[in-house]
Amino acid sequence: MRAFLGLGSNLGDRAYYLGAAISALASSTIMIRTTSRIYETEPWGILDQPLYWNQVIEVETTLEPLDLLHVCQEIELRLGRERKEHWGARTIDIDLLIYDNRVSKSEELTLPHPYLENRAFVLVPLREIAPKLVLPSGRSIEEVSGEGKVRPLKV
Repeated sequence: MRAFLGLGSNLGDRAYYLGAAISALASSTIMIRTTSRIYETEPWGILDQPLYWNQVIEVETTLEPLDLLHVCQEIELRLGRERKEHWGARTIDIDLLIYDNRVSKSEELTLPHPYLENRAFVLVPLREIAPKLVLPSGRSIEEVSGEGKVRPLKV
């Protein structure tokens, strides 16, 4: 199945954490198809924290959505993610944005990601790697802009 994951980091060596997360995701059950550029973005929710580096990756996987979520959470823990405050600073965040255009809601996982169409820091890199994508809402990725300032990182 085709899935899109959003990655973000705003603590420590942000480039390291993004790269380490992508390397850890690549496995026999997850194939990395495409990665966006890295974007520097303002924090969401709690504004008094360092700027984020964000990117979106497209994967192909045989895992079911909850299993993919659990893999992402395990990688976050291995890379030092601490869940101290909602929308707080973190070494790495891996969000399951879209899974094969499924729409579902459970206590543990909502698909698509509930804030997908509101966040420019996800939409801009998603648009970069999937410009013809139709979102689970039925809207084209080109129609949706989201909120927030997003700048391509100049490396």
